[in-house]
Amino acid sequence: MSITLYGLEKCETCKKARKWLERKKIAHVFVDYRDQRVEPAMLKQWAKAVGSWEALVNRSGTTWRNLLPARKSPGSDAEWLLLIKEYPALVRRPVTVLDDGSVHLGFTDNLFKRLFAS
Repeated sequence: MSITLYGLEKCETCKKARKWLERKKIAHVFVDYRDQRVEPAMLKQWAKAVGSWEALVNRSGTTWRNLLPARKSPGSDAEWLLLIKEYPALVRRPVTVLDDGSVHLGFTDNLFKRLFAS
């Protein structure tokens, strides 16, 4: 199984997810999307896979809270893409992409147990 974990190197939740995978000896690739920007087509795919841009974006974090009110209501894919390009920390972390194309947001022990049950 091919597993790619997208997130931020210093994100505590991403660190927990990576440690969980390492403890279970599950091979994966980690991509820091601040250093290696995710292509717009892939971001659109993620938003579609999780149901919406709103689901993909973390609206409870400080990055979102510090946005100007006018920036908090993008009306098109292009506006969402521009916002995420400018503020990559808006994407919920981590984004786990499996080789079947499924996209999963966040990390909990139960989520990863369900995803990687052998």
